[in-house]
Amino acid sequence: MKKATLVIMAAGIGSRFKGGIKQLAPVGPNREVIMEYSIYDAIEAGFNKVVFVIKKDIEKEFKEALGNRIEKAVEAAYVYQELSDIPQRFAGKFEGRTKPWGTGQAVLCCRDAVKEPFLVINADDYYGKEAYREAFRYLNQPEEPDEKLCIGMVGFVLKNTLSDNGTVTRGICKVGSNRMLMKIKETYGIEKKGDRVVAGKDAKEELDSETPVSMNMWALRPKFFSVLEDRFADFLDKLPPENLSGEYLLPAIIGELLEEKKAQVKVLNSKDKWFGVTYKEDRDIVVQSIRALIKEGEYPERLFVQ
Repeated sequence: MKKATLVIMAAGIGSRFKGGIKQLAPVGPNREVIMEYSIYDAIEAGFNKVVFVIKKDIEKEFKEALGNRIEKAVEAAYVYQELSDIPQRFAGKFEGRTKPWGTGQAVLCCRDAVKEPFLVINADDYYGKEAYREAFRYLNQPEEPDEKLCIGMVGFVLKNTLSDNGTVTRGICKVGSNRMLMKIKETYGIEKKGDRVVAGKDAKEELDSETPVSMNMWALRPKFFSVLEDRFADFLDKLPPENLSGEYLLPAIIGELLEEKKAQVKVLNSKDKWFGVTYKEDRDIVVQSIRALIKEGEYPERLFVQ
């Protein structure tokens, strides 16, 4: 039997989504949250386990809003991303910091709960069905005989990932003819300007709307945890004590591995439209999009048993 786990990063503070926990904002007709549509699509594609990365202090609310219901449909586990979950020798170095350490630490928190190939996603992003089918197919293929780490990244078309309510950050990708990722550049301040897509503080950088981008959807295998652990210690070693906002981020980690020629990343293409709740105003668009997908028969009116 083929096995793969879906890891959902749901511990983010969501500072741009004012009021409430954005990952638990209802968007479906029966108060479903975006994660439920992701889980539904993943199960449909073949995934048979879900691991939620959350903050310990929202566990009760999280389980009441979602977890208890999901556990009836698929094997589920919880891991906790906490600020204090760092090697003991760094204890006290970053006094005054209030937020966890980013997506790299979020995935590292899963090292004891995940023993099979896994797919990492953001809790507040809707990726579409094609992405999960492509990822499951990749994760159940034999690894290529190479000393390098074999990683899969679901790539989306830039124009399909933009918000109407503000700028976004995307990993702009340079992809070779063999669908292998050559470079990934974290690009800030991306927005639509009429028929154009621009980026940067003064919106001077023009981007190709068809370019592939990373949406933090990574297909990984358990040996990646040891890489994350070693590099996390290096990251904390180099981070100045006064830097209380530095983050250990998956795209940066994988980008470094690429530059060092220690990993190869296959880009798994998806032409589905992404949507998510980056800004509070995005929620209405997500609700309308979900309703349209239900009307088209992509989802049932009620996803899981209440």
